[in-house]
Amino acid sequence: MDTETKELDRAGRRNFLKLAGSGGFTAAMVAGAAGMLWSDAAVAQTQQEEREREAAAEVQMTIATAYVLGASRSYPIMQLDLKENIQNATDGKVYVKLAPGGQLGAGGALVQAVQSGTIQGAQHSLANFAPFAKVVDLINLPYFCGSNQRFTNLVSSDTWKSEVNPKVEASGFKPLFYVVIDPRVVAVRRGGNAVMTPGDLAGVKFRVPGSEMLQQYYRMVGANPTPVAWGETPSAIKQGVADALDPAVGALYVFGFGDILSHVTFTQAVPDSQVYSLNLEWFNGLPADVQEGIEFAGEMTMHQNLAKVPSARAYAMAELRKAGVEFHTLDDAQMAEWTEAGGYQRSEWDAYKTDLAGSMEAFAKLEEAADTMGRFYVNDA
Repeated sequence: MDTETKELDRAGRRNFLKLAGSGGFTAAMVAGAAGMLWSDAAVAQTQQEEREREAAAEVQMTIATAYVLGASRSYPIMQLDLKENIQNATDGKVYVKLAPGGQLGAGGALVQAVQSGTIQGAQHSLANFAPFAKVVDLINLPYFCGSNQRFTNLVSSDTWKSEVNPKVEASGFKPLFYVVIDPRVVAVRRGGNAVMTPGDLAGVKFRVPGSEMLQQYYRMVGANPTPVAWGETPSAIKQGVADALDPAVGALYVFGFGDILSHVTFTQAVPDSQVYSLNLEWFNGLPADVQEGIEFAGEMTMHQNLAKVPSARAYAMAELRKAGVEFHTLDDAQMAEWTEAGGYQRSEWDAYKTDLAGSMEAFAKLEEAADTMGRFYVNDA
């Protein structure tokens, strides 16, 4: 590292600590994400702007996430964009404090914090949302909405808004917008072989989360489902407790799996999707114009998220390839094998459809929505 680079690095650390220590943690994060920490003048300007916005706002809200601010480069969670959009779309009436990187917890802990009103909003996976609002577990029906486009068609449809969102709201949440990351993949540990057909999963110990649906799916396609807590998954893969796992490519990169994987196959069975949820009681207590501004900000950020998906995927794949990971896309015949073996059309899934959607008729409406191209286009791997 040359002298100039060292000086810039020291200046960045100094300015971050100065801002964070003076209570300007959000300003420190904003400046850091913009690459301005090395400049004292830029940092001072950012700090002043954040102070002015906070002082002028009528409403303050905290939005917590499990991801660091720079994660959107490979995992398009768009938290800085959402902050900016909410502040601007409400004409500065709302000031957003971000709590990224798991500061206030992750997964179910964030869902619970929103439900209780401890915080006003959070990002979390639909898998972690399902224990609080089980209807959203519909997205885990294999090949129902595994592709990005089918997922987007579904969650932006009038049918989803009328059939699903009211059930989510009954649990105390307002879904602001659903975030596309990419479908879950089949990722195999170092030393393993590429998985191209369900037959290749015979005897494979497949790490799964707590979802009963995902466990059933992997049994149907021939694997041995092995529940492992997310925090213990890297060591489980390294030690051979599990041979494979299924997050999206962006998540594999963000969480540092590159050096312990050999092959990744795009099976497109289930989306690795997220949602920004708000505390419904808090939201309903806001003035109508502020509510409209926050909703518009959610739609704006959704557009940005959809546009970001292919570039985030490309970056994650490029970095994982550097670590020696090989990627595989299925042809139509191979995809048909997976769908036939574990797809949602099989009778084994009927009980889930009626339990989650309420009836087979209601599920049929949702199926039609997933099949119907909506307002929004998103790239698929």
